[in-house]
Amino acid sequence: MTRPQPYKWFFETTTAFEGHMHAIARTLVETQTKFQHVEILQTAAYGKTLVLDGRIQSSQGDEFIYHEALVHPGMLATDGAPRSALVIGGGEGATLREILRYPSVTRAVMVDIDGEVVELCKTHLPEMHRGAFDDPRTEVRHEDARAYLEKSTERFDFITVDLVEPLEEGPACMLFTREFYTLVRDRLTPGGAMSMQAGMTKLGELSFFTSIHRTLRDVFPLVAGYQSFVSCFGTPWGFIVASKKIDPNRQDARAVDALIADRIKGSLEYWDGATHQHAFGLPKFIRKAIATQTRVVTDANPLIVT
Repeated sequence: MTRPQPYKWFFETTTAFEGHMHAIARTLVETQTKFQHVEILQTAAYGKTLVLDGRIQSSQGDEFIYHEALVHPGMLATDGAPRSALVIGGGEGATLREILRYPSVTRAVMVDIDGEVVELCKTHLPEMHRGAFDDPRTEVRHEDARAYLEKSTERFDFITVDLVEPLEEGPACMLFTREFYTLVRDRLTPGGAMSMQAGMTKLGELSFFTSIHRTLRDVFPLVAGYQSFVSCFGTPWGFIVASKKIDPNRQDARAVDALIADRIKGSLEYWDGATHQHAFGLPKFIRKAIATQTRVVTDANPLIVT
């Protein structure tokens, strides 16, 4: 056995009784913005890692899993090749990067309230955004996403919600409610789709995922949950597609591979037809939890992650 190196350690709790640790080679950034505490850490196992309010958002080593899983199921569930897209959140620029893989996209708007985080990611995480901020199709706005949707009349073929979870007094608390998702639905084109990250899908910690799934079913005609294992999170992670027309559960592996070949420039590292079928094939205990969930998240009754 090799002798363990004397690292400092980053510890993240996943539940009140569990957590996981990462060895820190060095700290690149640690600061407090107007909205949240930000760290960019060089970890020994996963390279550069973005941490907001003590929670890992993505890592250089496996961010392709998270960002491909977040973007492509929704982009492939639009009725026809998507031409316009909106990213809500997405500070690293990697969500934007995946959207810009589609040559059909002529306009990609990213609305992230925390401009300081975006600037730090531009500087310190070029491996993640890979120039997406400089693409002529990109427009970045630093404002409240809900206010932006309320005042805008523009419609998008695809909208993705790539936000931190709704911590008490955090910047995203009112962006996980039925009223907000209604705004999102109304800003989609008739054949449009949205996708979002929806928290852990580990046994005993499904309340966030199932509550959001239930809330979206109040708003959209088609809602499909799925999961992928993101190694740096130390847990399986849930995502949801909500669509106006196309059900991802009805897209078989061959159809997904054909859509990828037709719509995307270059090759993906993670998502393909086989991965699609596996991800949407949720295990029985998750399906049961979805079926029995009754809570709908509203402005008057928001969901807070502790």
